[in-house]
Amino acid sequence: MKSKKKNNEKNEKKDLHNQANKIEVSKQSKQENRKDEKSILEEKTKKQQDDRTKNHSFIDAWKNAFNGIIYATTTQGNIKKQLIIAVVVVIVSLFFNLNRAEFLCFLFTIVLILFAEMVNTAIETVVDLYVDVYHPKAKIAKDVAAGGVVITTINALIVAYFLFFDKIADIGLAFIENITNTPSHLAFSVMIIVIIAVLALIAYAKTNKHKGLNAKFVPSGHATIGFAANAIIWLLTDNFIVLILSLIMSILLAESRCAAKEHKLSEIIFSACFANAMVLILYGISIAFTQLT
Repeated sequence: MKSKKKNNEKNEKKDLHNQANKIEVSKQSKQENRKDEKSILEEKTKKQQDDRTKNHSFIDAWKNAFNGIIYATTTQGNIKKQLIIAVVVVIVSLFFNLNRAEFLCFLFTIVLILFAEMVNTAIETVVDLYVDVYHPKAKIAKDVAAGGVVITTINALIVAYFLFFDKIADIGLAFIENITNTPSHLAFSVMIIVIIAVLALIAYAKTNKHKGLNAKFVPSGHATIGFAANAIIWLLTDNFIVLILSLIMSILLAESRCAAKEHKLSEIIFSACFANAMVLILYGISIAFTQLT
C-alpha cells in the first residue's frame, strides 16, 4: 500500500511538472508569436514610411515636386504676391524691345526670387518640425533663409534698373510695335502668363474654399499648357499639317491625364477652354492696341 501511495505521489508530481512545462512552453510560444507579430508590424510601418518618403520612379519625383509647388503657392502669402507681380512684369516686358539675352536675364531673375522663397519655406518648415520653443540657432536658420530672399529681391531691382531705365525714357506709342515685331516674345510671354494663371487656379482649388473650384474639381495643368501651346501654334502658323499635329498632341496629352485617372473629363474640358480663352484674350489685347496706333 505504501509503495502504491509513493507511486501515485510520484505520478502526480510528474503530471504537475509536465503541466508546468507545458504552461511554460505555451507562454514562451505566445511571447515569440507576439515578438514575431511586433516585428512584422514594425516592418510594415517602416515600409509604409519608406513609401511615403522615397520616390519609386521618375514620375513620382515629378508628382511630389509639383505637390511642393502647389503647397507653396497655396499656403505662402509672399509667393502668391510674387506670382502676381511676375505676371504684371511679364506683361510690362511685352512693351519693351528686349533682346534674347535681356529677356533671359529678366526671366531668370523672376525664377530666382520664387526659388529663394520656396527654399525659405522649406527651411522654416523643417525648423518648426524639430523646434517647438524659441532657440537662437532656429532663429538664425530662419533669418538667414529670409536674408536669401532679400538678396534675390535686391538683385531683381538692380536687373530691372539696367534693363528698363533707359527704355522707359523713350517709351511711347512705339511699344505696341515691339509686340507685333516680336511674335516669338509674345508667344513665350503668353505661355508664362497661362502657366502662372493655371497654377494659381490649382492652388485656389486646393484650398477647398470655393464651391466650383475645390478638391473635387481641380484644373489640369498639363492639359492647360498643352491646349495653350496648341492655340498659340494655330495663331502663328498657316501650315495645315502643323495645325493638325499640334491638335492631336494636345488631345493625346489630355487623354493621358484621364487614362491615368489624375483628372476627370470635365476638368480636362474646363482646362482646355481656360487655355484657349487666355491665349485669345491676350492676343486680342495686343491686336487691339496695335490697331489703335
